[in-house]
Parts: sequence; structure tokens; C-alpha cells
Amino acid sequence: MKKLNLTLESNRNEIKKFELLLEKSNEEFNLPVERFINLQIACSEALINAIVHGNRESNVKKVYTEIAYDDRSLFVKINDEGDGFDINRLPDPTSNENLMKEHGRGIYIIRSLVDDFRCSSSENGTEFILTVKK
Repeated sequence: MKKLNLTLESNRNEIKKFELLLEKSNEEFNLPVERFINLQIACSEALINAIVHGNRESNVKKVYTEIAYDDRSLFVKINDEGDGFDINRLPDPTSNENLMKEHGRGIYIIRSLVDDFRCSSSENGTEFILTVKK
């Protein structure tokens, strides 16, 4: 399994660095264009969650990323240094009372765009693992 790691500052401008690494990974992994775009969107949502909601854009906290792949699957791990959250307590963004709210759609979007999504969270941070298969 090939692995690439990248540590990001808690700044939205850092997302572009990750996107370039993801593109480099896909040159070898070779996802079809539509599936790769879906993965890019899902990763962008996860990174925004880590930077904005997890680390609160703190200049002393980092976001740790890893892209790993073999001939069948590509995995993206994203870890923040935030206070964690309970994913089961997130409101349903598709319910009528939440349709017009500006927040709360990121996890829903991520889940809809990848083959598998896992989240573990504690007071020491949150880890997202996104998986796509060929």
C-alpha cells in the first residue's frame, strides 16, 4: 500500500495543498473523472470541518492528512486537534426544519459521495476516514 502524508495549518487556504496531493495520488490510482471529483468534494468538506469546526481556525492547531491506496481502494484520513463532537447528535439536514440552515450538511455530503465514511471523535480531536473503491 502506498501512503502519502501532509500536515496542514488550520487555514482554508491550505486545502489547495491537499488537493494537489490527491491529484498526484489519482494519477497512479486512476479513479474515473466523476468519481474523483466526488472524492475531491468529500475531502474538501472534511477538511473544512477539521479546520473550521474542529480546530476553529487556530494557528497553533494542525490538520493531519494521509492518502493511502492499493490496486483496489483509496483511503483518506483527516485528523484535527479539536475538542471532538458526537456525530450521532448532528441534526438531519434533510428535515424540513433544517433545510434553510447554513450549517450541518458537510457530513451528509461526505457520506453521499464516498463508498465508506467513518468518524471517530474524542476530546483530543476527530478522525475522518473516507474510502473509495475502483
